Amino acid sequence: MRLTVIRDADRIVCMDDARREIAGGAIAFRGGVIAAVGTTRELAALIAEADEVIGAAGCVVTPGLVNTHHHLYQTLTRALPGAMSVSLFHWLQRLYPIWGRYRPEDVFAATQLGLAELALSGCTLSSDHHYLFPDGVTLDDSIAAAGTVGIRFHATRGAMSVGESDGGLPPDSLVEHEPAILTDAIRLIDRYHDAADGAMIRIGVAPCSPFSVSQGLMRDAALLARDKGVMLHTHLAEDADDVAFSLARFGCRPGQYAQDLGWTGEDVWHAHCVQLDGEEIALFARTRTGVAHCPGSNCRLGSGIAPVRAMLAQGVPLGLGVDGSASNDSGNLLMEARQAMLLQRVTGGPDALDPREALYIATRGGAHMLGRRDCGSLEPGKRADLAVWDMTGPGSLGAWDKVAALVLAPPPGARDVFVEGRAVVRDGDLAQVSRDEVLRSAGASLTRLMSLA
Repeated sequence: MRLTVIRDADRIVCMDDARREIAGGAIAFRGGVIAAVGTTRELAALIAEADEVIGAAGCVVTPGLVNTHHHLYQTLTRALPGAMSVSLFHWLQRLYPIWGRYRPEDVFAATQLGLAELALSGCTLSSDHHYLFPDGVTLDDSIAAAGTVGIRFHATRGAMSVGESDGGLPPDSLVEHEPAILTDAIRLIDRYHDAADGAMIRIGVAPCSPFSVSQGLMRDAALLARDKGVMLHTHLAEDADDVAFSLARFGCRPGQYAQDLGWTGEDVWHAHCVQLDGEEIALFARTRTGVAHCPGSNCRLGSGIAPVRAMLAQGVPLGLGVDGSASNDSGNLLMEARQAMLLQRVTGGPDALDPREALYIATRGGAHMLGRRDCGSLEPGKRADLAVWDMTGPGSLGAWDKVAALVLAPPPGARDVFVEGRAVVRDGDLAQVSRDEVLRSAGASLTRLMSLA
């Protein structure tokens, strides 16, 4: 098996239990697995026998970033007129008619574009919450797109089953029959889900939200996921309207709603959770229920600032998410780490969230929340998922603490990204798919969608 060694890094940020940071560091990997981590001098023998040696002077090496919440199909509806200064519910109502015109090739193009953006910004694992299936669209379209970019992909089978006529938010034309939703989830799990270490594809079950699915579907989805041994995902407590809907419709707050329907536990992660109260935070900590924190989207939609410091203090599993590119409108996870840190300082003071804590949430925190104990840290035996960051450019040069500078003064993108030991980004460009091809396909779909709007 081919041996690759990265040498002479200014720092290797291991994110292991000891939180080691190795000056003058080197990391060796083969067969998709990390073989050794140490100083360049300590790895001299491996460097001598390596098939490829990559210099990293002036660089910081970290575990690959992990994106725990996204709607990749939305990448083609960024900065949409009429959807830039409204709250969540009105934003959705503006976008549903456009999303309802998607075809399979549009979902493929949007997913490929979104994952390319993530890869270029240092991401090695992304989840995706896809819940709209018009005109022959299936989750297979997203999975196929992910295979071209080369990062790990946790595709979740979302769904909407309660339309406007039944008191839900989405148009009736975009909801599905619940038996068909569950049948398709079974098909996808049986075809694609890989529970093994090193898996490139995993499947989750993900009814969209309390305001677009029935309580019956939530219960049935939880039973199905646990029978199949896959994870559960949905939106929860995203903004004040979301909480008000739960109180009016179900007579309880979102945390109680989730608990009553079987949606707490280590196999569950909820997106946003901006409006959780103290009791709900304690519930999630006690049950080890995860939260995907999406600070950029929460700011963009005016949803509020999630109580991240309180969650961390009580031990709630946390990861970062960029959310859909129609509500962010960017897909740069390192910038989300910076935003998360700054927002906590706005409400909690200058020491509320440290840059290294934010980086931990963006790497190992997210990986472990998604059930990936094989990823998220740089240590022997873990998968070779890593990002190399050149800190000598105009945006980062001048930093005394280059690890903190990844969050405080981040470079525009990763120099190199490896997933399972395979190059996904080299010298700042995509390695497994043509950038021009990605842009051409996305541009064609965008032109068609705009012509119909």
